[in-house]
Amino acid sequence: MPEAEQAAALSATLRMVNALACWVSEVAFAHGVPREYELRKHTYPRLKAEGLGAQAAQHTIKKVRDAYTTLRANIGAGNLGKPKSKRRRKAESKPITFRPDAAQPYDDRCLSWQYDQRTVSIWTTEGRLKGVRFVCSADAFKVLQQYRKGESDLIERDGVFYLIATCEVPEAQTYEPDGFIGVDLGIVNIATTSTGYQVAGRALNRYRKRQLVLRVKLQNKRTKSARRRLKERSRREARHVRNTNHIIAKTIVTEAERTSAGISLEDLKGIRQRVRLRKPQRVALHSWSFAQLAGFIVYKAKRAGVPLVFVEPAYTSQTCAECGHVDKRNRVDQGLFICRGCGVVAHADRNASYNIATRGVRVWNAGRESRVPAIR
Repeated sequence: MPEAEQAAALSATLRMVNALACWVSEVAFAHGVPREYELRKHTYPRLKAEGLGAQAAQHTIKKVRDAYTTLRANIGAGNLGKPKSKRRRKAESKPITFRPDAAQPYDDRCLSWQYDQRTVSIWTTEGRLKGVRFVCSADAFKVLQQYRKGESDLIERDGVFYLIATCEVPEAQTYEPDGFIGVDLGIVNIATTSTGYQVAGRALNRYRKRQLVLRVKLQNKRTKSARRRLKERSRREARHVRNTNHIIAKTIVTEAERTSAGISLEDLKGIRQRVRLRKPQRVALHSWSFAQLAGFIVYKAKRAGVPLVFVEPAYTSQTCAECGHVDKRNRVDQGLFICRGCGVVAHADRNASYNIATRGVRVWNAGRESRVPAIR
């Protein structure tokens, strides 16, 4: 919550360090992206001459080097497509650039927290700013006081400044689970558990469709008021989806903790590359935030000490949870499952969640088995 003069100094600082980060990126690209120490020799003197402090210059160089490390990791993992794909060639053919309001890391030499006064002292290109107020929720403030450690990132978004603090919260002791709760993730039903909890995706999908139609209308108008409305509504859909996923994840983890059970999730990594859909269905697939929901469940489970495993998702929707018969025809339609082997009728997603729970038990038991040969 900076004052007007403080906000101007913070904004000018972010724009300067990110403009210099773009220059450092060009130098790194021209030299074949050398190691951080080598890159420092090429860029550090100019960064100091431009007015950056020693720590700010070091963090700017490190930020650039980390960005290239992330890019290389994404290329190696195939996240940017095949070697000759247009997206990959575009990423490899030019230096990485940074937005003017992109995050800038601060360590304890550049930033100090005064918890009693709810203020921070922070370095800027116009000198050290003291008494900059900050606000957060009561729970977040408690975590900040107890567990803050390491760097914090300064970000400007739509004229509002955020300090993203790193907090090392210790994980709770994991208990021995009494069974597992299988969680089937989907688009029609966002989450279906083997305990009976189900969240339909109808409302969320309708909300997304309304937002898409409204964005198209405002973009077609091309008036000043339409652009202002678009800016006001930016990221609203993402915030709504994020809040929905938080609620679902908290409900699942709370149920597992209450019943002393573990959680079994499908490993859906790469599903967008594996699945082939018609064009009208692609919007729904690519707006499906399964990775975010799974991430929320993982970190909430760790904080609560709930055991969690990932299982192979193959054939969970085609396998009968009662007799184990596998047949593609078992899945009659999206919501109906009729086993060709034993004739059992069940909800398709509920049946899949039972299979995921069973696989979770197997994975957990396999992880506990000793691999040491028996001594005779």
